[in-house]
Amino acid sequence: MTDTTTKTTILEVTDVSHTYGSGDTAYRAIDHLSFAIREGELGAIVGPSGAGKTTLLRILAGLLIPTEGSVSLLGKKVVGVPEGMAMVFQDYSRSLLPWLRIDKNVMFPLDQKSGSKEERAKLVAEALHAVGLDGHEHKYPWQLSGGMQQRVAIARALAYRPRLLLMDEPFASVDAQTRAGLEDLVLRIRDEYNMTILFVTHDIDESVYLADRVLVMSRPPATLAEDVTVDLPSPRDQISTREHPEFVAIRGHVARMIHGEDH
Repeated sequence: MTDTTTKTTILEVTDVSHTYGSGDTAYRAIDHLSFAIREGELGAIVGPSGAGKTTLLRILAGLLIPTEGSVSLLGKKVVGVPEGMAMVFQDYSRSLLPWLRIDKNVMFPLDQKSGSKEERAKLVAEALHAVGLDGHEHKYPWQLSGGMQQRVAIARALAYRPRLLLMDEPFASVDAQTRAGLEDLVLRIRDEYNMTILFVTHDIDESVYLADRVLVMSRPPATLAEDVTVDLPSPRDQISTREHPEFVAIRGHVARMIHGEDH
């Protein structure tokens, strides 16, 4: 677990609520949700289906303005898509540009950043190396497997050097073995880059395996049901970590909360 108690607050969500529509057709998706994510921390968001995770993510990314409350990134209120934030989506096939080579896909968001062409090329090379895609720079997305395509999406986010990386169920569409490798990749990237990550997932095991904290959302209108600290030995691995008694206990507790059995 990363010690973040004395580190900078990267993301602060303060009393956020969101209602769709008005009058008799109004639907309150989120109700007075508050939490903070600190530098170098990996937080996972879980909850029942329809718990407002997508709504919350859109708010955090600046794509949706909450009805009430506020979101701040590095102390600055989020009122649109903020600088310093990158996002990896579930549907990697749609997030990559099929007509661009891998290196150009990773370069794409850097076109808006300052720096020379050589500096941007170095960022791309470092990001591709970090995700194990050396030698694939000149291929196109359609020439890669699903897991490799998702690595490209992660590399693109890394090259941007965000202060906060949002990940929206990024491994839901890959097989179990590929998923395990990508989970370990996320942990390695967090450690090597001191990356701050907020990871949304439906997979309870995945949330406990990856996170320093699991933020459990309630059924709608969604509140923060519990902020669960995950204090597991480091480094984590796919076998011993998942066999650890604390992992089993936390997984069971989170599962019971989501299914409404733990009070």
